[in-house]
Amino acid sequence: MAEYDNLCKILAQTYPFDFARWLLNQQPQQITILKTELSIEPIRADSVIFLQTENRILHLEFQTTIQSKTPIALRMLDYYVRLTRKYQVPVTQVVIFLQETTDEIAWTEEYVSEVTTHRYRVIRMWEQDSNFFLNNLALLPLAPLTRTDSAQVLLSQVAEEIAKIPDIGIRQNTAAYTEILAGLRFEKDLIHQLLSEDMMQESVIYQDILLKGERQGEQKGEKKGEQREALRFLQRQLNRRFGEIDSSIIERLRVLSTEQLEVLGEEFLDFANVSDLVAWLEQNINK
Repeated sequence: MAEYDNLCKILAQTYPFDFARWLLNQQPQQITILKTELSIEPIRADSVIFLQTENRILHLEFQTTIQSKTPIALRMLDYYVRLTRKYQVPVTQVVIFLQETTDEIAWTEEYVSEVTTHRYRVIRMWEQDSNFFLNNLALLPLAPLTRTDSAQVLLSQVAEEIAKIPDIGIRQNTAAYTEILAGLRFEKDLIHQLLSEDMMQESVIYQDILLKGERQGEQKGEKKGEQREALRFLQRQLNRRFGEIDSSIIERLRVLSTEQLEVLGEEFLDFANVSDLVAWLEQNINK
């Protein structure tokens, strides 16, 4: 049957105006034939929990900011489609906003397009009842983000609950979790006044987080160094080929990744003049 599909594809690509006129009942002015390969970039959800008895997936997304490269509502639709396609069970999705905001995104519970509506739940931590979190060991680290009239009173209550935890390891880790999340809302000095810093620093989790942070910092530093070296090398090559390169072009080169600079380092050998370099930058910046 593939031959019929292929024939129809050829017709649609050969006569796109006619197909658009037929199916949209309007006269398009300009048409561009796009790539038909719809690649799916890997994305990682924050938490995906399978409830075996209920035969349902609980998908959680934690947001510390309303900023998102892809709009949050569209991301939730994307997650939903992928989870449903992979697991073939009902999916409940919840976005949990950790930091208080007045932006309407924190009150948006659906994605709406011309033909699609997709709904999900939203939890705003600053509206949640503190008592519920204070009385639940697993959720206790989230308690500093909940509703309160007094930050000091709330943090004192959290500290009291942490102090009651009998297991030293769990107490240290809970203190470490709490310190990190409390930092989204309260000043560091206030947190350290009420939560024992020594206890947090002894936590295995706390040490692990610090170690990861140091490693990430080292990796970022290494990558930045590689990018600077690649830029210096390419700049020398360009100056030899075209003379002193304009500073505005240099500024555009600075935003390129190491990989892009290396590709340009090979392709500029085919350039006839600086205008070819400018054209290359226009095509490749922000790719």
